[in-house]
Amino acid sequence: MTRFVFNTAATLDGFLADPDHSLTWLFDVAGGTPDAPEHADHFGTFLEGIGVTVLGSSTYEWLLRETGALQDPAAWTDAISGKPAFLFTSRDLPVPDGADLTVVSGAVEDQLEAIRARAGDRDVWLMGGGDLVGQFADAGSLDEIQVSVAPVTLGAGQPLLPRRLGADRLHLSGVEQRGQFAHLTYRVGA
Repeated sequence: MTRFVFNTAATLDGFLADPDHSLTWLFDVAGGTPDAPEHADHFGTFLEGIGVTVLGSSTYEWLLRETGALQDPAAWTDAISGKPAFLFTSRDLPVPDGADLTVVSGAVEDQLEAIRARAGDRDVWLMGGGDLVGQFADAGSLDEIQVSVAPVTLGAGQPLLPRRLGADRLHLSGVEQRGQFAHLTYRVGA
């Protein structure tokens, strides 16, 4: 059965990015990339179970800027780990040549069937951002949250999940130290 999984990194005070959408804070931490030794095996295993990736426009624009994918389309494939993707946006955004990217707008609920179909028997990686993931939670389509908590505080920025989900819905199912990061896994109930 296809699951919708939010896998991300966040600061100790619950932010995905700083107020300017920068992830510099993450890359400044030893082991702050998915290919770092403390994360590589876990992240590789996670990716093997993913059939499709879903992202919002801020995450997408960040990936385009950081990878140069519009100038080098192969960089898009690397950035998205070779997975097909759905981009939720209300704006007209450029798409790298040859990208396996479905651009959609509107309510998450209207795209769930297409996303599940594209994922096949694999999971869906909700890459971010937090508000888009919150919309999946609102639609009852957030099954798991995996967050690697970094030893950094920002005081302000883009929140991990700008929704209220109580302990009645979040059930801790895993805790692991990965270098300087605490990797937490929560099952999300209805």
